[in-house]
Amino acid sequence: MRTFTGRFAGKSAIVTGAAQGIGREVALRLAREGARVALVDRSEIVGEAQREAGADAIAVTADLETFEGATAAVGQAFAAFGRVDILVNNVGGTIWAKPFAHYEQAQIEAEVRRSLFPTLWCCRAVLPAMLDSAGGVIVNVSSVATRGVNRVPYAAAKGGVNAITACLAMEYAGSGIRVVGVAPGGTEAPPRRIPRNAAPRTPQEDAWMQEVVDQTKASSLMHRYGTVDEQAAAILFLASDEASYITGVTLPVAGGDLG
Repeated sequence: MRTFTGRFAGKSAIVTGAAQGIGREVALRLAREGARVALVDRSEIVGEAQREAGADAIAVTADLETFEGATAAVGQAFAAFGRVDILVNNVGGTIWAKPFAHYEQAQIEAEVRRSLFPTLWCCRAVLPAMLDSAGGVIVNVSSVATRGVNRVPYAAAKGGVNAITACLAMEYAGSGIRVVGVAPGGTEAPPRRIPRNAAPRTPQEDAWMQEVVDQTKASSLMHRYGTVDEQAAAILFLASDEASYITGVTLPVAGGDLG
């Protein structure tokens, strides 16, 4: 991992889903590179990541599946920093993995709430602050699973994230706001301390998940999973001024899998 000292000096950022995985790594790297960071998560363990990020970071607990939660989180960041220059929408992730015919209605709705609405709400919540500042960057974390097996509701949600990215970029380019996305492929990460689905998987569910893993590796030209560091590097590049002429696109970070 390479750190670019001072790359985000003077910037204020919000990172959602910052307690674990990719979000945690992005938040810590932003802090190391000079940003003031609001680490947002619905789990209290986000405080541990905030303490590692340092004195210029705050921890915010919020349910971003609701507009009220998103506006409260953005409001706390704005109150602490006086501005929001960067928003990284990282909340989301597959809760179940199985053929679509086996999904229950409630499960379909839960997948969409989890992987679409936090991005939609947070974008809406942050826009007034960015418009007042005449600029900002939104990085939406999507997925190459928009083309994959056993995750149709999750794929639909992330397809929506791609649409949000393209449409918001068109609407707000004239206001100095860039909106970009990344589409991670399979990513090796430490075991989740708070799983998305607390129920233990059945042998059949294990088999369906293995189909996801196999298809993900087969679709990647590199035939492997990526690392959290590889995903964070792409997000930080797009959030930085180095990407000042990039907007409205979603970059696959998936070893050659275009999703």
